[in-house]
Amino acid sequence: MRLFVAIDIDDEIRERVTRFLDDVREFAPEARWVRPESLHVTLKFIGEKSEAEADEIKLALKCTNAAPIAMKFRGHGFFPEARAPRVFWVGIQPDSRLTFLAQEIDEGLSSLNIPKEAHAFNPHLTLGRAGRGSGSPRWQKGDGPNRSFQRLQEKLTTQSAPDFGAMTAREFFLFQSQLSPGGSKYTKLARFELR
Repeated sequence: MRLFVAIDIDDEIRERVTRFLDDVREFAPEARWVRPESLHVTLKFIGEKSEAEADEIKLALKCTNAAPIAMKFRGHGFFPEARAPRVFWVGIQPDSRLTFLAQEIDEGLSSLNIPKEAHAFNPHLTLGRAGRGSGSPRWQKGDGPNRSFQRLQEKLTTQSAPDFGAMTAREFFLFQSQLSPGGSKYTKLARFELR
């Protein structure tokens, strides 16, 4: 099974992001848009694991010790950068505890031979990915200027940065991702409280 660790977002924020997507989706019709019910803040992508390995991961995540985390959802941008956009995202302004949580999860799972992240944690909500190809936010071989989100970028320059609201995360989850032609389906396998 394909696994990742993430924070689910509050319904009010999900609704505001959905309204924003409804307003801008037509400006990048070839993009693969994330379904609103799938929006989440990824803390750690794990990858393919067996059920037995998933059970070990759950035990390791239970040892995570972190407090609730305040987050503001504001603005938007593109990975790896605006002139070579592959991923369109909403920005997150968290308190420092979000980075601490991601690092603690990364460290805890490394004892299970899950590789540590090579790059700094960059919290965001992915809204869409350019057409076909990789959805990675990092530079890839062959990247360069492209026009995938050009009309959307032009539209966004005429608007002020949207504010989607704030929330306090009191839990995080181990998710399973099931890939399908209609987009990924995410299932919560386990819940972990922030206290």
